[in-house]
Amino acid sequence: MLILGVVVSCQSDTHAVFTPVPSPSPHTAPTVAMLQSRDVPAGLNVCVGSGPIDVYLSVLSGADADLAARQSNYWLQLRTNGAIAGAVSVFASDVTACKTELGATTNIKAMSSLVFQFRDEGQAERAWESGVFGFAPPPLGQLSPSLIRGSGTGLGPSSFTYDRPSVRLACWRRSVFVAFVVVSNADLNTFHAATAAIDPRLN
Repeated sequence: MLILGVVVSCQSDTHAVFTPVPSPSPHTAPTVAMLQSRDVPAGLNVCVGSGPIDVYLSVLSGADADLAARQSNYWLQLRTNGAIAGAVSVFASDVTACKTELGATTNIKAMSSLVFQFRDEGQAERAWESGVFGFAPPPLGQLSPSLIRGSGTGLGPSSFTYDRPSVRLACWRRSVFVAFVVVSNADLNTFHAATAAIDPRLN
């Protein structure tokens, strides 16, 4: 009986169960989040320099030093505001669009994306509010059917879109990222497909 009592006593002891805390998922690299070749229509070819922003700026400086200097200043401003990584991808039907201002091509089909990663969501939000590469959110009093800010864009509250047949653009903040897409001389479905490709990658 004594032995039985000891066995029963041991079996009734309870032990704390420790559940390990899962590690947070690593953020997607901007070079992975940006537009990829599979995301764009046939006939658009990737421009040399697409990839990490430092590579893009280096290649651009060989084609247009003044434009590269302006873009470098924009990147410096973002780094000052907390950006830790950035990437640019440009696709065009003609190589001349690879070395022009984003969205400035008048008769060439082109698509560009920029993705910037910040240390935290607060820095990303403030950077989005301040503007990215010369494009800032429109004041609420200046909105129109072609200029939308907020959840109506489908990209969340921190977003804005501009829609004209010759150029369509979107800029939005998701998690620790700010993304920017410019589509020139392409239809609305192509534009929406581009933003829809990037948005889920911004974790």
